Amino acid sequence: MTIVFKVSDNIKARMIKFYQPFYREKTPPYAIFQAQNADVIITLYESGKVMFQGISADIESSIWIEQEKKLNNRDINPQSKEKKSNKEINKKQFFYENTIGSDEVGTGDYFGPIVVCATYVSKDNIEFLTELGVRDSKKLTDDKIIDIVPKIIERIPYSAFVLTNEMYNKFHDNLNMNKIKAILHNKVLTSLLKKDNYDYQRIVIDQFTPPKNFYDYIKESKEQIKNVTFMTKAEDQVISVAAASVISRYIFLGKIKEIENSLGISIPLGASNLVDEAGVKIVKKFGKEKLNEVAKISFKNTAKIELMCKKS
Repeated sequence: MTIVFKVSDNIKARMIKFYQPFYREKTPPYAIFQAQNADVIITLYESGKVMFQGISADIESSIWIEQEKKLNNRDINPQSKEKKSNKEINKKQFFYENTIGSDEVGTGDYFGPIVVCATYVSKDNIEFLTELGVRDSKKLTDDKIIDIVPKIIERIPYSAFVLTNEMYNKFHDNLNMNKIKAILHNKVLTSLLKKDNYDYQRIVIDQFTPPKNFYDYIKESKEQIKNVTFMTKAEDQVISVAAASVISRYIFLGKIKEIENSLGISIPLGASNLVDEAGVKIVKKFGKEKLNEVAKISFKNTAKIELMCKKS
């Protein structure tokens, strides 16, 4: 998808500042910059014309179209080389609604807990978050997240829950990962709704399981969230989900730092060979039982760590 339109000078200045961390080394002729943000390439020309190219070009460009309308009272009708269905257009509009969204991190990391967070973002706070650069945590550096999240949590209502490794290891045999995630999303969403009578238009979860399964997973919970909108790539389309994503990541990184400090060992993220090597160091220094406190022992990494310890 390619979307092109012309921006005002004040929006041009904002774009230059916003996309600076994502600049590409090579700039096309007559362009001020070319940047790549996830799956979208953004090129701003000296003339003021801006071009968005990529799968999520409509979502990325919609941020600046809304800025033009709000700051300059301009209605932009961008040129697009892909015809969008009404369903896709409606999804884009979720970005500008009062929403509650939730997201989680840590489910793919051997070390560290699972952190789930829900946030409420009103229309009044959308510009504040977009200027900070809030988006899916997987598209931001950890340094950026550590810098912006303290500003976010001072202003944005949220509820978060940390599932420790001990708790995960205790329950995992009886609960699959999707059920664990569903229960935790339900927990933080119901907790957030208790804090205030929020004026929201929808509750959004980045879809990780079919809606029927989600409601089946939480049917035994004392309190159950209702009327959830399940969306794929929700972090790119609903800013409350993106805010929940970065807050979750911030908390997760803090927990990883606590583990490193307590063990005196550097803890890599993910589930790679580097993770196995760190696991071997932990077992040799503290014993195998220590993994139950700092890792998800159901992961295949545990078996590889045990085998590496036997061979060494």
